[in-house]
Amino acid sequence: MKISGKLIDIHSREIYPAELILKNGRIMTVTRKDDCGERYICPGFVDAHVHVESSMVTPGSFASAAVSRGTIGVVSDPHEIANVLGIEGVKFMIDDSKKVPLKFFFGAPSCVPATSFETAGAVIDSSDVDRLLALPEIKYLSEMMNFPGVINDDPVVREKLNSAGKYNKPVDGHAPALTGDGLRKYAAAGITTDHECTSLNEALEKISLGMKILIREGSAARNLNALKPLLKSHPDKVMLCSDDIHPEMLAERHINKIVSQLLSDGYDLFDTIRSCTVNPAIHYNLDTGLLRPGDPADFLILENLASMDVKETWIDGNKVFDSGKVNFTYNGAAKRNKFNCSPISKDMIKTSGIGEKIRVIQAFDGELFTRELIVNNTHAGFSGYDLQNDILKLIVKDRYNDLPPAIGFIRGFGLQKGAFAGSVAHDSHNIICAGTNDEDIVTAVNEIIRMKGGLAVADSGSVSSFQLQIAGIMTDRPLTEVASGYKQLSAKVKSLGCDMSSPFMTLSFMALLVIPELKLSDRGLFDGRNFGFVTLSAGR
Repeated sequence: MKISGKLIDIHSREIYPAELILKNGRIMTVTRKDDCGERYICPGFVDAHVHVESSMVTPGSFASAAVSRGTIGVVSDPHEIANVLGIEGVKFMIDDSKKVPLKFFFGAPSCVPATSFETAGAVIDSSDVDRLLALPEIKYLSEMMNFPGVINDDPVVREKLNSAGKYNKPVDGHAPALTGDGLRKYAAAGITTDHECTSLNEALEKISLGMKILIREGSAARNLNALKPLLKSHPDKVMLCSDDIHPEMLAERHINKIVSQLLSDGYDLFDTIRSCTVNPAIHYNLDTGLLRPGDPADFLILENLASMDVKETWIDGNKVFDSGKVNFTYNGAAKRNKFNCSPISKDMIKTSGIGEKIRVIQAFDGELFTRELIVNNTHAGFSGYDLQNDILKLIVKDRYNDLPPAIGFIRGFGLQKGAFAGSVAHDSHNIICAGTNDEDIVTAVNEIIRMKGGLAVADSGSVSSFQLQIAGIMTDRPLTEVASGYKQLSAKVKSLGCDMSSPFMTLSFMALLVIPELKLSDRGLFDGRNFGFVTLSAGR
């Protein structure tokens, strides 16, 4: 088979007319020609760090959307489903990914559960990690969120790191705001990447210690503007990723639009494309094509470099996407779940006698970080709601056991009516809910329990919902359908007064204890700076 066009040669850093000869899924020859038309041949894009589960669809459904954006491979950390189902969840992702041509390169989750301060559905211990790393489908040890364990040479953490070394597989990092001696110890332990940088200085310090920086531009966090100068100063140390990409974003864009944005900002074409092709392929030892003879035939056909709109996507010599049409089918997934709790009542979430000063989580739009606020309790018998000052009640309910919900207070959502809830709550995926009154909170939470996973919005007794029947965090329905349902529920929350751009996404991270400052687990209010529980009352 012959393919011709203007070849974007990232090795010689030039664009020239060329003809490719494909055979058995690989590129046999690359021949320069005098004229091959106006279309461009570009290496296929790789997302260097993504949690497929955050798209709320299975790998098979994810693939159909991703190839339409020019993605030919994803470096996927399956720790979301691992927190629910353990090794069974990781194997589910591997098996489901084999039903579609998109290349999935999975990691062995290093922190399941993410901390010992929350209830997860499973535990992946050091022997489990070793067994996973032995599998050919597992390319790396997933993000090491337990950076205190690395720094303090925790023996269990050390065993996991040693396993990665035994199989010669890289270790991904997760060390937000870590600096100085702690960072030096972290990097010296063999941690090779970080995707949590929010400032250029933080990234440069990590690069100076030998780490590579994954610039993320997803639904949950967007650091491209802060970190893009690295493409000029350290182009070989940078990769592009989406990290957590929700369905409505994936329906419209993926790595292709990060590339397009960088090009519009004046960044070098070859350095930019290398960051999502060559750099991840080398770092993770991926079998992805880079438009050389002998490589897998993984490439894109583009008609316009500036927009990076994809006309065709080829994987292993097969045209998997052509002018708006996906050329493969996905027939759904086997159902897997773990959801064992019973409905809650209003009596379970009552608050009283807290004290004169209360701790409140301050949430920010589009941010994973929160702040701790100390608020004067001017209301005797404070019920947990002060809508005039934007203070809502927040609860997290253990989905794996029949235990009472944990209760906290939160500000930043602007909600004036109703409540909204989900079983997508990083990383243990218990049920999380924020609301303006106990009745709607109970209604929303109990709808999640009835569905055994999903998203719900309650207002004055009525409820709207969307089911996620696989592990309570995913569905095998088409991504376009999921994106539509997600948008509708998000719009419903906004109609109740919420001014967050992505309310469910922000809510889902309010239980992520490894990101400071103040979060809520199913066991109580947690201070991520000191890694310990604190009381609702600031006077105790």
